[in-house]
Amino acid sequence: MDLLLLGITCGLTFFGVAMIASVSVFESYQLTERLTAQGTLSTPTNSFYLWRSFFHMLVGFGVMITVACIPYHFWRYSAHVIFAGTLLLVLALFLPGTSNDYGTAQSWLVIGGFSLQPSEFLKLSLIFYLALWLQKREQCISTLKEGFYPFAALLFISTAPIAIQPDLGSFMVLSAIAVTMFFLAGGSILHLGLGTALASAFGLPFILQEEYIRNRFKVFLFPDAPTFTETIGFQIQQALIAIGSGGPFGVGYGKSIQKFGYLPEVQADMIFAAMAEELGFFRILIIFCLYGVFVVRGFTIARRAPDRFGFLVASGITMWIAFQTIINIAVNMSLFPLTGLTLPFISYGGSSLVALLAGVGVLLNISLHAGSHQPAHRRYVRPGMGSLRRSFGL
Repeated sequence: MDLLLLGITCGLTFFGVAMIASVSVFESYQLTERLTAQGTLSTPTNSFYLWRSFFHMLVGFGVMITVACIPYHFWRYSAHVIFAGTLLLVLALFLPGTSNDYGTAQSWLVIGGFSLQPSEFLKLSLIFYLALWLQKREQCISTLKEGFYPFAALLFISTAPIAIQPDLGSFMVLSAIAVTMFFLAGGSILHLGLGTALASAFGLPFILQEEYIRNRFKVFLFPDAPTFTETIGFQIQQALIAIGSGGPFGVGYGKSIQKFGYLPEVQADMIFAAMAEELGFFRILIIFCLYGVFVVRGFTIARRAPDRFGFLVASGITMWIAFQTIINIAVNMSLFPLTGLTLPFISYGGSSLVALLAGVGVLLNISLHAGSHQPAHRRYVRPGMGSLRRSFGL
């Protein structure tokens, strides 16, 4: 088993709980004060999010250990059922009385008093199903009719319910996972380029129909506009203030000012900004390095996987974590419009953490088999270059 990958995962997860303990005190007190006034709780507390995060961590580690003990070939045989099940959970969000609106997205499914975000588990199930599907079509994946058209239809079926919610962040992550796996499996880069152009031409006007999404793009394009500072651009402005206040070494753990009602979603989407304020630039670099090593180890596991299915699954999981990390940090630094994505392993969010740790469990199990056989996918390690040459007739 790749112990370095396991150590980094545990380190980031424990660090996430520690940061939530620090930055969520004000939000926890405000929430529990309202619950106390409603008679749900007996007294307010500033550790509400901490204990919930601790519970999420325990469940997530239990899932990770369990999944790591299951041979990864099991997911090949059950990929159809798992993918169909998670897709049905996503569709269940549109049934009356089953979903819980949070912010602007109808993304949480309420089951027996617990809330679940099906899109987080759809990311992992899509990886399983795509790996199986691409493996079966390896001889024709670079063709337009037998390769790209069916892939585009599958991607549409997977992402359309997410876009309708609307959940722009999950939509982007799912698309990035699918496109990366398709390319690594031998898909034509020319087909992907044309598909991206068509999707942008037809999809962007549909997405921009939502006013809050238009506002996010306005803030991204004009971050310093005076009319946005106290309105639609307030969250990003406060995030930038927090990051700038951290300086080289930070203001100190637990000493953030922005967490006291200034920075919305400080324990979730915007936790990176609070981390930068408390820890500073040089300590944040350590977190960057941990994510970087994680991604390197993930692709190393993919390269050493004993078969093509393991290669594609490991590549998809690694790309999922890498892309979501990059987007979250870019959003906090006003380098990308707001998306609502969590920072992997660190942000508050039970569904996100459990799904991510389940993905790590799959990676760990693949690493157990790495090197035990001559990798059967070796000739496909760099299919992108072959597809690039085919695309241009070389």
